[in-house]
Amino acid sequence: MKTVADALGVARSNRVDQLRHPERRGRGPYRRAGDDALLAEIRAITDARPTYGYRRAAALLNRARRASGEPLVNRKRVLRLMRQAALTLQPHTGRRPIRAHEGKVVAPASNRRWASDGFEISCWNSEVVRVAFAIDTHDREVMAWVATIGAGISGEMVRDMMLECVERRFDAIRAPQPVQWLADNGSAYTAAETIDFATTLNLVPCFTPVRSSESNGVCEAFVKTIKRDYVRVSPRPDAISVLQQLPTWFEDYNAVHPHSGLRMLSPREFIARQSATPAACPV
Repeated sequence: MKTVADALGVARSNRVDQLRHPERRGRGPYRRAGDDALLAEIRAITDARPTYGYRRAAALLNRARRASGEPLVNRKRVLRLMRQAALTLQPHTGRRPIRAHEGKVVAPASNRRWASDGFEISCWNSEVVRVAFAIDTHDREVMAWVATIGAGISGEMVRDMMLECVERRFDAIRAPQPVQWLADNGSAYTAAETIDFATTLNLVPCFTPVRSSESNGVCEAFVKTIKRDYVRVSPRPDAISVLQQLPTWFEDYNAVHPHSGLRMLSPREFIARQSATPAACPV
């Protein structure tokens, strides 16, 4: 018996107990009342957003339940149901490269540091759409964006984004206090006209070191999100179709997408909660 147990890699005492009490069986997978209805709600979310894991699925599920007055669901229960239904994502096994950057890009409050960057979207007919955006490094809202099917993002397009950000956040044509504008060393950002225009708007141009993408990590994270959760799961037959979908993608990211850095709130939900929280007494 010991030889057989060792070969199978099981405890001998457990096998003896099973032989003595064959009527005993394992309890099987754990289930709770209401699991079937809850799984249907989860499946509706994952069908619409196939790149969402259990944490974001639980965030959207609880957001809908909170609005309807239903009890919230523990995300561990969501994970259990998604595992049983094979709805979980494949674990990420990639290794991160060693990062030399040790600074902190995230700002302690909104309107302290805005970051800007660009990315490309390849269409199925080989056309390329080039996009640039500006994001607040605290609340993660994308305040402005531009897109083109031309050769690249121009300095004029960057300056238009700068003005749109100031008008959106301050309802003015000049920021009331200096705001950092963090970008890479692209010619559209380093052009003399762009730097002079930023100064006029009370923006402080800052540039990341060469070959140090981590220095603008908020933008890098957003590009990864937009490509994974929107671009790759949407039809992209040509540039026109992509340009038509871009407003919907950015609006969904700002209003709906749960952000892990914002306690699973969307950027606009996070901004609304900041506005609703009374300021601390200075005394």
